[in-house]
Amino acid sequence: MLHKYAFKNFQSFAERTEVDLTINRKTSLTDWMSDNICGNRVSKLLAVVGHNASGKTALLKPIVFIHWFISHSFASSPDSNIACCPHVLHTSEPSEFECVFDFEGTQWRYVLECNQQRVLHEALYQKRERFAYVFIRTWDPKISTYSVKQQGFGLSPQSAKKVRANVSLIAWAAQYDVPLAKELTTRMVISNVNVVGRLPISDQAIIFAAEHFSSSPLQHRLMNRLLSEWDLGLSSVELQQIQLNPVGAPEAKSWFPFGTHVSGADNFILPFNLESNGTQGAFILLSWLLPVLEQGGLAVIDEFENDLHPLMLEPILELFANPQTNPQTAQLIFSTHAIEVLNLVEKSQVMLVEKDADCLSQSYRMDSIEGIRNDDNFYAKYLAGAYGAVPSL
Repeated sequence: MLHKYAFKNFQSFAERTEVDLTINRKTSLTDWMSDNICGNRVSKLLAVVGHNASGKTALLKPIVFIHWFISHSFASSPDSNIACCPHVLHTSEPSEFECVFDFEGTQWRYVLECNQQRVLHEALYQKRERFAYVFIRTWDPKISTYSVKQQGFGLSPQSAKKVRANVSLIAWAAQYDVPLAKELTTRMVISNVNVVGRLPISDQAIIFAAEHFSSSPLQHRLMNRLLSEWDLGLSSVELQQIQLNPVGAPEAKSWFPFGTHVSGADNFILPFNLESNGTQGAFILLSWLLPVLEQGGLAVIDEFENDLHPLMLEPILELFANPQTNPQTAQLIFSTHAIEVLNLVEKSQVMLVEKDADCLSQSYRMDSIEGIRNDDNFYAKYLAGAYGAVPSL
């Protein structure tokens, strides 16, 4: 599980910002929390709330970037830049990233300092009695080379010296079949955010979702049950292979969904691009969430409620609370404008984001606000401006 992540000088955030999913053990345990094997109480979900252009998406991107860099940076071309974007007023300074997580009963800490041209410092630590390094990689500009220290990481010194400047040592070591590196690169993080921003709902996204469900009958059945409960009249989603290419193009078939509906004694079928935006959005959203729920991992979703009715938030979030639908204690971090979510979660499960007049974003966890009480009406007080992070209109 992810315990926390932090970053500095990234997009609209210039100062160090920490996103913490750990919860004080004095807080009442709810179904949206987990007491894990490392002795920490960790939230299964975190809501990110703030006004338009405050930096909510930018707050989500660092953990997605860390996962991409650890798992996929080896696939980058040798001369490509690292896809980290510093604040526009601090482009000469490096960006910094950190995350703390657990797997296999052990707690780990990963740190990265880089600019767009190269890694400046990278390290992985494992907690025993205290955190001890597994490897430390540092760029020495005087001799234009990396020094790499290892303690049980398992990458040969000769291979470590060859690591490219724009590649994580973990992604590099996975290519040499280092067991720990291969484990770390297969951690599941699914998101609708990339370096540019949120991926839009599109016909292509519908096809990708259909292709996913075609390969997972169990998730297809669960998706059918959930959508038929949420959308009156939709009895199921059928998947068919059809040719989508224009006439004259090489023949290729893709999976495509069709909604089956019941109207009295009659049935009819609609191509999914004729369904409502809310139904399409829920179909695509479930194609992201159900794999994480089944296998464990992290889902990072920007504008979670996009095209969904606010009352649908609770049943979707409930999937992460219910041990039957979340047997692997998967986690969800999401941004939303549907502030009704404040009626559902604890104050320790909300990050508030705002941007000042100098175009600098800042974020703080709601339980850090002095004087806030557990029995406060968070929804009403947020609307009244008591917690900040609201638009000035």
